[in-house]
Amino acid sequence: MSFFLVLVSVVAIGLVGFFLGRQRAVALDRHSARSGEEKMHSRPHYHGWWVFSVSALPAIVFLAIWAIASSVYIEHSATSQLPDAVQSENANSRSLQLGMVRGLAKGLERLTPAELENLPANYTDVRQLLARKGVALASEGQDYMVPVALYIKRATGVARNIGAAIALVIAVAGVIFGLSTIRRRMRARNNVECIMLWGLIAASGVAILTTIGIIFSLLFQTISFFQTVSFADFFFGTVWDPRFAAAGSAGAVGQFGLLPLLAGTLYIAFVAMLFAVPIGLFSAIYMAEYASPKVRSVVKPVLELLAGIPTIVYGFFALVTVGPFLRDLSAAIAGGHSFIMAQSVLTAGLVMGVMLIPFVSSLSDDIITAVPRSLRDGSLGLGATTSETIKRVVLPAALPGIVGALLMTASRAIGETMIVVLAAGVAARLTINPFEAMTTITVKIVNQLTGDLEFNSPQTLVAFALGITLFVLTLIMNIFALYIVRKYREQYE
Repeated sequence: MSFFLVLVSVVAIGLVGFFLGRQRAVALDRHSARSGEEKMHSRPHYHGWWVFSVSALPAIVFLAIWAIASSVYIEHSATSQLPDAVQSENANSRSLQLGMVRGLAKGLERLTPAELENLPANYTDVRQLLARKGVALASEGQDYMVPVALYIKRATGVARNIGAAIALVIAVAGVIFGLSTIRRRMRARNNVECIMLWGLIAASGVAILTTIGIIFSLLFQTISFFQTVSFADFFFGTVWDPRFAAAGSAGAVGQFGLLPLLAGTLYIAFVAMLFAVPIGLFSAIYMAEYASPKVRSVVKPVLELLAGIPTIVYGFFALVTVGPFLRDLSAAIAGGHSFIMAQSVLTAGLVMGVMLIPFVSSLSDDIITAVPRSLRDGSLGLGATTSETIKRVVLPAALPGIVGALLMTASRAIGETMIVVLAAGVAARLTINPFEAMTTITVKIVNQLTGDLEFNSPQTLVAFALGITLFVLTLIMNIFALYIVRKYREQYE
């Protein structure tokens, strides 16, 4: 039984418990009304949700724990079945071999029981058999992978069935227990609210733990990188020349200067913000303060359509239209000699700015609209014009929210990749000329993790160092924005 089907079954049992609990509470409530006894402490639907909670939630939590624990146990058992030569290899190579085994085990699920019984012992024959089923496997697999993959498939199926049975038993037992606890003075509402509180705390914890996980996943690989390349060479280097080394070869360590990438990231983001912020903010002011409801209902959705266009489409637009247009325009102005390259900071900044306009406009519009109407009425009542009210009252009151919106927009600009690749190129250079090509950190992260490279080489590990640099850069922006928000919040609250 699949995990999804078990989950649906558990939720269905919980919903049955909800209706049974609600009906039982309704019956008790009616009996109390007829007999003149004390009323129910909580409304019937709270009793229903209490039964749902004690039946579905424990089963779901058990399913999650069982899935993780069984997966870890099966993987450990499968690793112990690998040949000694494979187990003696380094962790990355062993993990790669085990990944191929897991892929083979997943492909075996396509086979019928009869085909599994007559499964060939040779990897090549199994690969050809699965190819006829539409499963593509790596050609460099070994024969020892077949029995290990078969063990993983069977063990996973057994663990899945056992977990499903226990989860369904827990769900049914929870329904029985929940129904048995329904009483007139039972504080079902308090119990449900307590469960909701812990659910919200758990959701917050997931967000925090995810952030911590991201940090540590980058940190350990970054430490490995700095064991080969010094901090000074990375953070203060002005040359980016990684000298790619193919997997298995001992390529020389190149130069990993961060400054050209950091300068390109900030420069392109600055040009994009320089274009997007005024247009987006002015359009938000128009829609919030001047536009009629009919015009607003047309303009706002049209602006937000820009946010739904894939970034690769913007990249094509820059490569095919904007870049050549700027190049030809500069050639016409300069008498035949173009001083603007088709791929340049200006091209990437302009197109990225167009992409960012709906983010600035939509967020700023919502923030400006949220400013209390009483502030506007007070300003207008004192004789101020509409423009003076916007400039002296509305915008200062909305400034903390606008700063947050601009921060989100800047983060989007810093993390953009496809537009930069097509509109600004991949050349890592230091220049202040916006008419020349530059590149960003995100583009080089993609470059360093693409291709057949040795994972432990500095050429690959540098991607993690670049990633944690972007993380710190975003953190600094958040701290600065928080400072601005707190400063103006104290002034206007």
